[in-house]
Formats: sequence, C-alpha cells, structure tokens
Amino acid sequence: MKTYKAPWGKTLTIISVLVTLLCVSAAFLPLIVPSSTLRLLLWLPVLMIPACALFIARSYTITPDAILIHRPFRDTRLPLAGLESATSKPNAMRGSIRTFGNGGFYSITGWYWSKSLRSYRAFVTDLNKTVILRYHDRTVIVSPDDPDGFVSELGHDV
Repeated sequence: MKTYKAPWGKTLTIISVLVTLLCVSAAFLPLIVPSSTLRLLLWLPVLMIPACALFIARSYTITPDAILIHRPFRDTRLPLAGLESATSKPNAMRGSIRTFGNGGFYSITGWYWSKSLRSYRAFVTDLNKTVILRYHDRTVIVSPDDPDGFVSELGHDV
C-alpha cells in the first residue's frame, strides 16, 4: 500500500482563501443590517465553510484491491477491478463544465462533463497534477502529488 498526498494547487488555494474571507465577512454584516430575518440568512455563508471542508480529498492510497480517497470523516473507495486505464495528464479538466459539485472551495469535487472525457467524477486538489482513471462505465479524475508514480503503481502506462 502506498499513500499519495493531495496537494493544493495555486488555483484551489486562491479560490479557497478568497471564498473563506467572503464567507467570514458575511458574519459581520448582521451588525449593520437592521432586519432580524436577513441577519439570520447572512450566517448561511459561514456555514458553507465546514460543509465544503467535509469533501476535501486529503490523500489517495493504492491498496491491493482499491484506490482509497481519504476525506475528513470517510473514505471513497474506487475498486481496481474493472480499471481499464490510468493516465497522467496535467490539466485534464480544462474546458470542463461542472454538472454538480464544488468548483474550488477547498476542493474540486463532484460530477463534471467535457467533450473529450464525457461525464466524469472528480476528486481533485491540483489541476496541474491530474490522473484520469477509466473504467468501462465511468471515468474518475484524481490529483496525487506524484501522478506518474501513481500511474506506475497501478501498473498502467503513464
């Protein structure tokens, strides 16, 4: 078993810092907003911080039968059975459209679509270190700290 870190790329870091600051600043707006109902609603952005933090991909472990995506209170398991290919391709998500998920607030996770990849699921923290995992019925993108080593560990071509 080998574990690969999930480093944050520059894009994810910038987006996460800016959105966190925006959400935290919303907590101070009730001090100047007169309506009590509106003041309560302004706390919703603050609640987004822990909600989005639950989906961060912290690391990836390759076990004899699966790839484990470690996230804060649970792991997502991708079985190795049925994995047809693993390809290291920087910026594999370029030109993608998010269909459901998080586009950069602590992680880039969820379901996406692109012309070349079609529908796929992403567990990404660094857009420059992406690995495409192709199964018969689905495609998944991850971003380990050593994409080429990750692919080699899986026994597929880089």
